[in-house]
Parts: sequence; structure tokens; C-alpha cells
Amino acid sequence: MNEDVDDLIRDFVAAGGRAGDWRPSYSIAPTDPAPIVREWQPEGAEHPTREVTLATWDWPQPAGAPRRGPIINARLEKLDQRFWVGAFSNARCIVPMLGYYEWTGEKGAKQPHFIHGDGLLAAAGVSWASKDADGEWSRVFAVITREARDASGEVHDRMPAFLETDTWATWLNPQSITAANPTESAANRTAMIELLDKTSTAVAATMRTHPVDRRVNSVRAIDPQDASLVAAIDV
Repeated sequence: MNEDVDDLIRDFVAAGGRAGDWRPSYSIAPTDPAPIVREWQPEGAEHPTREVTLATWDWPQPAGAPRRGPIINARLEKLDQRFWVGAFSNARCIVPMLGYYEWTGEKGAKQPHFIHGDGLLAAAGVSWASKDADGEWSRVFAVITREARDASGEVHDRMPAFLETDTWATWLNPQSITAANPTESAANRTAMIELLDKTSTAVAATMRTHPVDRRVNSVRAIDPQDASLVAAIDV
């Protein structure tokens, strides 16, 4: 769940990027486009540019691996390992949201739960420019997850890793944390992982959960005039 793009630009003190005509959604599914916040360093500029831009929630498959569905999450515990280390070191982003859903129960009768805080959440993510099957370049992202804490842990064993406001700039800094010295590179990555572990644990303590209507599993099934449903999931 995301806010309107104009609100995100204001909240993150960012430029408009290429978010286009995206509109808020109650439920964003894998392979859907969604706004992300990223920083990049324009050539010759003294300071990086922070922008809200549109990206696809799907990561390129490993070379030679059979496709087994979209890759949408990157585990905190594996960020400094081979598959994720490039994006983690060079292309971190924030995925804004008001909350997220997890399901409990048996197949065919699963109950969705909305997990949220008191306002906008900033999930840590990684982003990349990827070439599709037609040779066109597009931006993709994955959400970083960690072992669940507090209310999130009541519903599922994993949760997004969220950032506190005072860590946004550190996380978004486009300067690579890979150094010429391998020891320094490892230390930089460990420090960033420890920061994310600490800040996401703090945010988790502020979150809560409650059951919502099962129709949130299908965007097409939501009637904007259904006040009971909107009240349950629009915080």
C-alpha cells in the first residue's frame, strides 16, 4: 500500500522522477509497478539527486537458473553474499508503504492481516536497471526482509526491514560501500547490515496487526465505495 506520488515526493523531499500516472493501490502484487525512492549522482554535480521513480517489483533471475516465479525479496542475512552484494553495495532504495499483508490459515480459507504503524513506513530495498526480453531497459526492485519482530512475528516469521527517518540518508547514499581493500569492503557491508537490523527492530516495536477483509487479495474485487473495507485497510 502506497501514498499518492505527490505525497511521497513531499515526505521524502525528492524530485518527481518518472513515476508517471501511478496511483495509490490497496494491494501491490509481485511484478506490479510501484514508486521507490532512490538517490543517484549526476555527472559533475556536487550533491546526489533523490527522486521518487517507478520500478517493477521483480528481480532478474540468476543466469542459467530455471524461472520459478518472480524474485521479490532479498534476505537481510544474505545481502553481503554473491547474488545480492552488487545491488546492496551500490543501489539501495526505499519502498514507501502504509503497511503490508500477511495471511494465516489453511488454503482456501486464509485470513489476511494488515500490519502497519502510525503512518508512512520506509521499507529498505535494492534496485537495479534491468534489460527485458525485448532489450528495453527498466528499473526493478526487491524488498529486504528479516526475521519478524513484535506484531509482525505474531502472523509470519519474516517481515520487511524498515528504516527510521534518521537512517534514510545513510541507506540511500549512492556512494559505493565497496572499497579497494576487501577487508574495508566487508566492514562497510557489516556496518550497513547492523544499522538495518537495529533500525528495523526499532520500527517493528511500533507496529500492530489486525484482520481485514479477504477481498484485499484481489484489487479488482475492491469497491472504493465499500466503507467497511476501506476503513479496515486505509490508515
